[in-house]
Amino acid sequence: MLNVDIRKQLDQFELQAAFACRPGELTAIVGPSGAGKTTLVRLIAGLDAPDHGTISLNGVAWTDIDARNFVPTHKRKIGLVFQEFPLFPHLTVRQNIGFGAPDDSQIVPLMETFGIGRLADRRPDSISGGERQRTAFCQALARCPDLLLLDEPFSALDVETRSFLRALLADLKPKLGIPIIHVTHDLEEAERLGNRIVALENGRIAPEWLDRQTMRPPVFAPSVSPV
Repeated sequence: MLNVDIRKQLDQFELQAAFACRPGELTAIVGPSGAGKTTLVRLIAGLDAPDHGTISLNGVAWTDIDARNFVPTHKRKIGLVFQEFPLFPHLTVRQNIGFGAPDDSQIVPLMETFGIGRLADRRPDSISGGERQRTAFCQALARCPDLLLLDEPFSALDVETRSFLRALLADLKPKLGIPIIHVTHDLEEAERLGNRIVALENGRIAPEWLDRQTMRPPVFAPSVSPV
């Protein structure tokens, strides 16, 4: 289980978050732009350090500020997928997926699962953005992570690819058996994929923000009278 209880002073506010995510479950992080969502992911990943608090996975402390304990990112055994994942341009799709993996056993099965088996020997600059993001997912999972962190991984994708990857993530979630943290601006996506939704506003967990969004009336295009 992932346990997070941290505080970090940012330019406009102090980020404060405390929550848990069980293995095989997905916690969706939502909220307005600038609420601290990406910073929270970076703190969990070990890319930044909080000012106070703890982050632990399965009882092992990754961050404990009072104890002066901070496990670096490369020792946290995490899978990371961002909106635009920087693949290595000089490596093929297969080589990118295998980079950092403990062995090669998962490479081919993952490529087939994500529908990119035919691209194994292609380089990133010769495939589409959606195919690059599928490669990024494969790379993250080939590392056999204990935790998967997703920061807006679908937002720049076309509708077809986004729908495919959402459905695939929903199917893989219980099979992976690890906690998944998923940052998204799409509330429908959060509701479909998340076992729990954590709303952030101005650095605070704010369930009332989520309530306000669900109470908003739908916006309809104005009708046009026939000529």
